[in-house]
Amino acid sequence: MDGIINFTKIVEEAWEDYDNSRSIKYVEDISAKVSTNHVYRIWFEDGGNIIGKLSYFGKYNDFVEDHAIVNALATNLTDPFDNFLAKSLTKNGQLFVYRYKNSVLDAWVVFYNPIGVGAMPSKVQSEEQIVIFGEELARFHQACHKVRNTLPKWSKSINDDITLLLEILETDVGRYEHRQNRNNIKRQCQILMENLDGIGYDQFNSIPVFVDWNIGNFSLTRDYHFFSRWDYDWFRMSSRVMDFYFFARVCSAAGDRTVFSYLIDPLMEDRFIIFLQAYHKIFPLSEVEIKFIKESYRFFILNYVIKDGRYFFHEIYASKLQLEAHEIYFPQLEKSFNEEKLLKALNY
Repeated sequence: MDGIINFTKIVEEAWEDYDNSRSIKYVEDISAKVSTNHVYRIWFEDGGNIIGKLSYFGKYNDFVEDHAIVNALATNLTDPFDNFLAKSLTKNGQLFVYRYKNSVLDAWVVFYNPIGVGAMPSKVQSEEQIVIFGEELARFHQACHKVRNTLPKWSKSINDDITLLLEILETDVGRYEHRQNRNNIKRQCQILMENLDGIGYDQFNSIPVFVDWNIGNFSLTRDYHFFSRWDYDWFRMSSRVMDFYFFARVCSAAGDRTVFSYLIDPLMEDRFIIFLQAYHKIFPLSEVEIKFIKESYRFFILNYVIKDGRYFFHEIYASKLQLEAHEIYFPQLEKSFNEEKLLKALNY
């Protein structure tokens, strides 16, 4: 689509609609180029700059809803997280979203004020750093929990995503893409929903979670406390447990890697136990939330690898991850995940 649509021109049109009193000098593409989202740094004749994000994946209303919630969260969080999240630009008191729509494309643009970037996390964490991460995420989740009732209403749920996945499987595209594994996907969806009913997931508190906490999405102070966070592609309102898998990966002995898989192993490492215990001391977890860790991983694979993988990863890598999901991830989930180890670590 990049060769058909001039995305830069759409971003320029969006800015013209937002504030035509500031002239653009040039637009710089700073996209990670791993998904359908395009990110730009817009330089103005007056020397200033802002960040523009263009997306055409998913639904317009979901895009607006997510960014409205994140922007309200960024505004309502108190110290030390009052400047942690990148804030979107508003116009006339409302989040500004520009919608471009023609016969080929339905795309949306939001603008962000640039956010400072501190130190990047180590590729492999020390045990001391893991403890700090556990405490920091707990405090951040506490802060999000305190303001959850001040945020705009949300509509997206696990049930909605799984229902959509099952609907996709019945389309011609879904039947072709998942032709060898449709039955297994359906079975995993059924297991997920039955297990969520069994642990009473509907009674869990929902808070803002960002899910994708790889070390390229946030920065730290010199003493390893949270400094800034960007990239809201996988944002949702859900259980705080949704954030744990990526922190298990960040804390794992393998550390950050360019070539990666989404194995269950990091959740079973002693290093994740250290993280979990540090988190639990600050913001205690219930027994049923520990039981949900397994299902949050299953949902992650179903939603972000199976359903949306081809939007978030290059096609070849998406195929690799989807194949691994059926050959490795789902089988190992039943064989290797031991919730009793986690419960025992937290004295349950």
